[in-house]
Amino acid sequence: MATAPADTTPLRLDPVAMASLLLAAALVAWVVTVDRMRGMDAGPGTDLGGLGWFAGIWVTMMAAMMLPSVAPMVLAFARVTKERARRGQAVLVPTWVFVAGYFAAWTAYGLVAYGLFRAVDAVDGGALAWDRAGPYVAGGAIVAAGIYQLTPVKDVCLRHCRTPLHFILHGWHEGRLGALRMGTEHGLYCVGCCWGLMIVLFSLGVMSLFWMAAIAGVIFAEKVLPHGMRLTRLFAVAFIALGIWIAASPGSVPGLTDPGSGPALGMKP
Repeated sequence: MATAPADTTPLRLDPVAMASLLLAAALVAWVVTVDRMRGMDAGPGTDLGGLGWFAGIWVTMMAAMMLPSVAPMVLAFARVTKERARRGQAVLVPTWVFVAGYFAAWTAYGLVAYGLFRAVDAVDGGALAWDRAGPYVAGGAIVAAGIYQLTPVKDVCLRHCRTPLHFILHGWHEGRLGALRMGTEHGLYCVGCCWGLMIVLFSLGVMSLFWMAAIAGVIFAEKVLPHGMRLTRLFAVAFIALGIWIAASPGSVPGLTDPGSGPALGMKP
């Protein structure tokens, strides 16, 4: 009969240390993001630069915005894989494998968004300029994101994100490939929960540190705070009102950079 591994098995990271590591990683990502994006907010329609530059800054942004809210799921995975290894039921899988799968899903979302941006940029012929249809398109996108907040799909994805143990216990897969699959699956649920919020960010200025912090706060509130499910309705009303405001009078919206006055995007040396 197989015996459980001794307590000397390298299961060193306790929940407090793991949470501290995640928060430290988020802080580092915020520092890097602020350093790279300071002064680059050109408002709605901000050019996204080259694919390589965008991919790098996008992953950094996602780490800054998402690590605090995904921490409960990561901690649940770490606790379960540690306990299973302690009992000799499975080999210990590094938590970073799960996290890598999670960010793979958000990287795919960013690449799709980048491709759509380039496609629209290539065919719009200036129709989406801020002095033409731009405010109506940006406002309409934000209204649509607000309406999505009220849909059953949003509820399903948010409930998944708010109940980590249910997913861990009922969707467990063994080994590193299993952990990667679990991380990716959770990332896809997270994309399903938050893609509308990212549309809001793109519509307001994807390089805006102010709106990035605001959206990150919304995500954290929905996923982590005790009454996050109820807050989705409040945020829905706020986004719908904001979208209408932008379409009607964009120049009066606090924190919204006029695209005609913002700096051009360029790679920071």
